[in-house]
Amino acid sequence: MPKQGDVHVLPGEKEWEVEVEGSGRRSTHKTQSEAAKAARTIARNNKSELLIHARNGRVRDRSTYGHDPRRTKG
Repeated sequence: MPKQGDVHVLPGEKEWEVEVEGSGRRSTHKTQSEAAKAARTIARNNKSELLIHARNGRVRDRSTYGHDPRRTKG
């Protein structure tokens, strides 16, 4: 099975969206918290990175599940 891309939590017009890079599919959630919970599960299963974006589009939180190329802990 090919590795899935990073998982993003993105602001929609009224809801929050979860998108997996390269899949072309999105799911919608009422709150950012609900979207982050769903995205975290996907990222863990895919051993990929989770990026949570703020309303302004900037990344406000980032977590790696699986291989972390950094040598530092944390």
